Amino acid sequence: MTGAPEALDEDVPAGLSASERIRYRLVSAGCRHHANDNIAAFVRAGELDEVQAEVASKLQEVLRSLVIDTDSDHNTQETAKRVAKMFVREVFAGRYQPAPAVTEFPNVSRLNELMIVGPITVRSACSHHLCPIMGRVWIGLLPNEHSNLIGLSKYARLCDWIMSRPQIQEEAVTMLANELQERVQPDGLALVMEADHFCMHWRGVKDSESMMTNSVMRGAFLKDPNLRREFLSLLSKK
Repeated sequence: MTGAPEALDEDVPAGLSASERIRYRLVSAGCRHHANDNIAAFVRAGELDEVQAEVASKLQEVLRSLVIDTDSDHNTQETAKRVAKMFVREVFAGRYQPAPAVTEFPNVSRLNELMIVGPITVRSACSHHLCPIMGRVWIGLLPNEHSNLIGLSKYARLCDWIMSRPQIQEEAVTMLANELQERVQPDGLALVMEADHFCMHWRGVKDSESMMTNSVMRGAFLKDPNLRREFLSLLSKK
């Protein structure tokens, strides 16, 4: 997604709400804004506060439609505000915030052996029902002399940024792989994600045992079965 040119701000019609202004910039620039897209480049200073207030107002109407008396029920009097803050600032923050700063280091020692990071605890939300997805991610890297190495904690920061959006697990893992591939430029990249989906635990069939596991293999991990086998066998011991 490309950044929004400043000229778009001059064209935004007067009287629009913050969400409508952001959407206007996105549409004018021809940029997709699906649930798992990052739209930080199109959000201006102060607009997230407005969006949060707008979401709270509309959530209050949802509670009213659910016939919940928020006036006399002290437990729900601030629920709309709390949920709006949770969506905008926390569980969907990966949509509205730019990528975290990640310091990259040259591979001075020319490391070229298998590296595994994980398990990293990840939290996301299913875009079908907005139910939690809770799981773990393992990352395998085969760097080369030209690869950029990043600090261990930065993998967790990038995971959190990608996962903090409504999405499906298959797309989340692919998006994380794309981000790491671009930053590190390794000879091989492997990701495995294992997660609980509360849209199955909490509703529908209410299966409390099922988990979903999926993987992405690129470069050497895709071409070399021995490397792939080594990575997966090491995971089984963690």
